[in-house]
Amino acid sequence: MEAIREGVVRPEGADLTCITLKSGRDVFDRMVGGSEFDVAELSASEFISLNGQGDRRFVALPVFPSRVFRHGYIFVNTRAGIRTAKDIEGKRVGLPLYTQTAALWLRGHLAHQFGVDLSTIHWVQGAVEQGGTHGKPHAPALLRPVAIEHNSTGLPLATLLARGEIDALIGSRRPEILGRDSSVARLFPNYRALERELYETHKIFPIMHLVAIRRELHERHRWLATSLYKAFVESKRRTLVRLRYAGSLAAMLPWLQSEIEEIDNVFGGDAWPYGVEPNRPTIEALVQYMAEQHFIPRIIPIEELFVAIPGSLGT
Repeated sequence: MEAIREGVVRPEGADLTCITLKSGRDVFDRMVGGSEFDVAELSASEFISLNGQGDRRFVALPVFPSRVFRHGYIFVNTRAGIRTAKDIEGKRVGLPLYTQTAALWLRGHLAHQFGVDLSTIHWVQGAVEQGGTHGKPHAPALLRPVAIEHNSTGLPLATLLARGEIDALIGSRRPEILGRDSSVARLFPNYRALERELYETHKIFPIMHLVAIRRELHERHRWLATSLYKAFVESKRRTLVRLRYAGSLAAMLPWLQSEIEEIDNVFGGDAWPYGVEPNRPTIEALVQYMAEQHFIPRIIPIEELFVAIPGSLGT
């Protein structure tokens, strides 16, 4: 997104005022709560939840600014007796938001890959590194009740995990206490191998966020979606060129170039495709998980979720 934010790439026919917020949660809350932006990065699960429950204020571009494998984001108290994923059944598990896309993906992985019965888990919701709540989300209510306790202790979930007041923690970030307190560990130390297996077996690279446009704006200016899509594709192309330039590293990763070679071998040259078709297995898995976890009443065909971009089979 950097070339667009910096004005190096401009969508044809549109002038953008790019606002960068520190927290994705702030962007989502302001977009869903008040339709504050014309175009915004948005939680994929929130968009699909809104759409599935009849709130059609937004349309989505098949552009995915945030993707993260999640097996490395399950943390356990080492005294809780959790040795395998199945051991999480019946336990108290913390998460920032039950409706968070990262948590949704993790529950889906636990159920589908490891046979975990999610209905046995008691969920404790709250901020991980501070007391209170994680943002002020406006996502639709779940279609069936789930055992969710709101953390009212005034303590962060990370502290509750270290104390053993919750048995495990899932979410989008590694808790700062990991590595400093021996009572907190990853459930899957071999998470990278599991994530690679997920992609090689099912072609799933979890999508966290997409790009949403206010429907009213889209219907007034149908050309805008294609113009924006082309700009996002060009911005990504420039980033890939920069990443592959070995004269000076684009990120503070000593073995960046060897990592890129491995990624190209696994993902066929593009680990971050845009468009519907290259992402169909991932999107279908997300929609399936959402239906199973009572976010939406039915499995929504992917074509109903994204704006059709003429001539685009994925870039």
